[in-house]
Amino acid sequence: MIRDRVYDIVTDEIYLRLPGWVDKADIYLKIEGLNPAGSVKLKTAIALIEDAEISGVLSPGGRVVESSSGNLGIALSMVCSVKGYPFVCITDPNASARSVATMRALGARVVVVSERDANGGYLGTRIAHLKRMLAEDPTLTWTNQYANAANPRAHWERTAASILKAVERVDYLFVGAGTTGTLMGCAAYFREFSPRTRIIAVDTLGSVTFGHPAGPRHIPGLGTSRTPELCTPDLVDDVVLVDEADAVRACRGIAARYGLLVGGSTGSVVSAVRSRGAAMSGASVVALSPDLGDRYLDTVYNDDWVTARFGPEALTDRELAGTPLALGG
Repeated sequence: MIRDRVYDIVTDEIYLRLPGWVDKADIYLKIEGLNPAGSVKLKTAIALIEDAEISGVLSPGGRVVESSSGNLGIALSMVCSVKGYPFVCITDPNASARSVATMRALGARVVVVSERDANGGYLGTRIAHLKRMLAEDPTLTWTNQYANAANPRAHWERTAASILKAVERVDYLFVGAGTTGTLMGCAAYFREFSPRTRIIAVDTLGSVTFGHPAGPRHIPGLGTSRTPELCTPDLVDDVVLVDEADAVRACRGIAARYGLLVGGSTGSVVSAVRSRGAAMSGASVVALSPDLGDRYLDTVYNDDWVTARFGPEALTDRELAGTPLALGG
C-alpha cells in the first residue's frame, strides 16, 4: 500500500474478535485507532475540511478553528498540516496532555478553556470562546463538527459501509455518542441497508446528549454538556449510560484479557456490550472502538489518577479477575 498523503491511510477493515466477553455471542470490535491520526475522527476531519473546500468557505490562505476534546483536534491538525491551513483547537482540562502535545507537534495552536459551563462541563465554554474568536476574526473557518452534515455523511459512506462488508449479519451495533456524527451516520446507513440491526447508542453518565441529567465527567470522547445539533434520537433503538468507573474497569479488563490497550470511549462501549450480554445469546455484535489506549496512559491506565477519581475498586475488572482467555480452534 503506497499513499501520497498521510491522511489517506485509513484503516477501515480491522476487527478483533472478543471471545468470552459476552457468553454465547460473537463480539467483533471494530478497531479504528490504527490510522496515523489514531482514531475514527480521521474520517471526520477529512470530510469536514473537504466539505469546506468544496463549498468555497475554505481556500488557500484560510485558517481553521474547531472545538475538540482531543481526537478530532489531532485529526484536523494532521489534515490541516498537509493542506497548509493554520489550525486552532479549543479544548479543555479533560483533554490528555499527550493529545495536546500531539496537536502542537503537528503545528496546531491549542487554546485550553478552564471555566465550566451551565451543565458542569466545558463544551458550552469552548463553543462560546470559539464564537468570540469568529466575531473578532471572520476570516476563520469553523468546521463545526456538532452540526455539519459532512460529519455523519463520512461514517455513512465509510464506517458503516465497511461494517456490513466485513460482517454479513449484524444483530446489534454499539456506537459511542460524542458529537453523535459517527453514531448518526452509522444508524442512518443501517436503517437503509440492514433495518433488522438494533442500533445501541452508548453514552456516559453525566452527559445530557439524550436528555439525561448533567454530571461531572473526566474522560474525553463520549458525552456532552450540550446536545449536538446532529443528534437524532429516533434513529437509535436504545441508549446505554455507562458510569466512567465501569468504563475504566472495562478498559483494564480488555487489556488484561486480550492484550489490547483501548481508549476510554471504547471502555464505555464494551462495558455497554457486556451489560446487555444476557439478551444477546447467539447474536452477532459489532462494537466500535474509536481509539486505542496510548493517549490514556496517564489517566485510565494510571492507578493514582483512577483511584483519585473513582476509588481503588475501579482498578480491577472484577468480572474477568482470574479468568484466563481460552481461544477456540
